[in-house]
Amino acid sequence: MLRLRHGNYNFMLQIISVLLENKPGALLRVTGLLGSRGYNIESLTVARTLDPTLSRMTIVVDVDPKLCAQVIKQMNKLINVLQATDLTEAPSVSRELVLLRVRAEQEGRTAVLKEAEIFGARVIDSSAEGFVIEATGDLEKIEEFLEAMRCYGNIEVSRSGTVALPPGGKKLRLQPPVPTRAEMVRI
Repeated sequence: MLRLRHGNYNFMLQIISVLLENKPGALLRVTGLLGSRGYNIESLTVARTLDPTLSRMTIVVDVDPKLCAQVIKQMNKLINVLQATDLTEAPSVSRELVLLRVRAEQEGRTAVLKEAEIFGARVIDSSAEGFVIEATGDLEKIEEFLEAMRCYGNIEVSRSGTVALPPGGKKLRLQPPVPTRAEMVRI
């Protein structure tokens, strides 16, 4: 379970990976299930897989860990969802991308560059006002990087949200698709 402290609030974040059919309304059904139960989505990434008929969605959501298994079961029953998996405690690889604009005076520019290098970040744009820096890593590393960069002045941030996959050796066990009402009428 990810624990993230932000101000006076402690998050208990769960990482859910969803493989679903790449069809209109599929994303809305998954997010609607979470929203209707009052769960806040902290980040959501979704994109087509190598198979253009499928998409992979990674959701970081503030759900009580005791209820996460129930949420996963409900997701697996949704139309267009092939498999929903909790990756929070499971072995998985997760990363986030952040683009950060830092305005740095001439005398502070070297310190900004050294700090970025410590975190494995790279400068992707430079101007007289400062830099745009790209960093990737797990959620904790990104939070530490942002905290370190706040020391250098005014920053602007754009984050991708978490993307996650189980390790290479694990095969997906696809659930049979839930038939639509039209398909059930034909049966």
